[in-house]
Amino acid sequence: MKPSKTGISRRKFIGSTTGALAGLTLLPSHVIGGLGHKAPSDKLNIAGIGVGGMGYRNLKNMELENIVALCDVDWKYANRNSFREWPIAPQYKDYRVMFDKQKDIDAVMIATPDHSHALPALMAMRQGIHVYLQKPLTHSVYESRVLTETARRYQVATQMGNQGNSNEGIRQICEWIWAGKIGDITRVDAWTNRPIWPQGLERPDKEMRIPKTLDWDLFLGPAAYRPYNEIYTPWNWRGWWDFGTGALGDMACHILDPVFKALKLEYPSSVQGSSTPTNTESCPNAEMVVYEFPARDNLPKVAMPPVTVTWYDGGLMPPRPDELLPGEPMGNESGGCIFHGTKGKIMCGASSANPTLLPTREMAHFEQPGRSIRRIPNAQEGGHEQDWIRACKETPQNRVEASSNFDYAGPLNEMVVMGVLAVRLQSLQRKLLWDGPNMRFTNISNDDQLRILAKDEFEVVNGDPRFNKDFVTLPAKKMAEEWIRHNYRQGWEQI
Repeated sequence: MKPSKTGISRRKFIGSTTGALAGLTLLPSHVIGGLGHKAPSDKLNIAGIGVGGMGYRNLKNMELENIVALCDVDWKYANRNSFREWPIAPQYKDYRVMFDKQKDIDAVMIATPDHSHALPALMAMRQGIHVYLQKPLTHSVYESRVLTETARRYQVATQMGNQGNSNEGIRQICEWIWAGKIGDITRVDAWTNRPIWPQGLERPDKEMRIPKTLDWDLFLGPAAYRPYNEIYTPWNWRGWWDFGTGALGDMACHILDPVFKALKLEYPSSVQGSSTPTNTESCPNAEMVVYEFPARDNLPKVAMPPVTVTWYDGGLMPPRPDELLPGEPMGNESGGCIFHGTKGKIMCGASSANPTLLPTREMAHFEQPGRSIRRIPNAQEGGHEQDWIRACKETPQNRVEASSNFDYAGPLNEMVVMGVLAVRLQSLQRKLLWDGPNMRFTNISNDDQLRILAKDEFEVVNGDPRFNKDFVTLPAKKMAEEWIRHNYRQGWEQI
């Protein structure tokens, strides 16, 4: 395995983060309060990590503050927009160098590939720097847990980039359900049209020359070394297991958000996945995941019984509700979800868009319950980022936390990446029982084996089909532990 040129490893992040959780040195109150480097203008000094794509859009919604540093491993990609937009901000390829050299940073926006979310976020929080982190929050369950606990201990303001969490729709859904408008909910269906990038691929054989503007070693970060190929980046990284989390990671933090919030979900008790063919390298083209959650504490006007949440992607869809008229759309173009209650149904699009009772004609005489959840000003026009900036400027003692702060987003993301685990472990052919507090499956034994596709070739010889499928056999318990709690590449140990 090729070592990193830059220095943090796949294996010892666990030890260093566990230490961070066990015995932290609290920072001075002026730093924890968020304006330790307070600018004369009372504006935050914000750095961006991963600024070529979605990160640029996030920074644009923060540009009334001071954009003081820009970091990206691909300077050609970053130069399309961010480097041109803020030309006087110092430019970096390695966020560790940025944090070491530049001491005027109050807050950081991180929009790197999934596998590189946890490390810069953890490093920032341990320096008292506030964090806005794109969805999915992390690549693994354990990383989510670490970021949640670290944010609590350092009392920094945090926000995950599931911007629909600030919209009106999710608040309406919660208020309708909590008021008992559709009764007790025992089933939810959720879906997305993703993936819209290549998936179901095998690792390319061809090694390409690394562009001069890309630091490939830094792109790999804590992931295992592999030769460069243009198929991985930019953008297409999402479909590769080592870098992304597929359609679930891309969209579930948006689509399952109202489900998690309205039903007050915590850890699932079980999860089970199925999919089109999946292999050792990349996510499948379509998948279904079934989560089961135990009963939660009842609310004054509605009970919280056990509930089954089923996720569909890649063109798979749940059964169409009888209440929809022929031709009436389900959700919106990106997906949606349907809550099945004992007294009715609620449907919305992705990011909780346009919630409605089913049948939709019921909305004509629907009496809206009173508002009980704080609203976010200008939610559709950058309000999600601005709500985080507001929280950054408040002291921990008086702070109103941002809507999708890590106390909320961390457990939500655990649910999301649990679905990824279910798909990767599907060859066990069983419902996987989950011990949430200890982050482990309770019904995978040392003798269980995974059988995963490694190569899938097809050709026609003299008019007859010929298939060549190779499978690898892997120890299930060991692989489950690795996917729950990644070991990092050598050289990515210290942060």
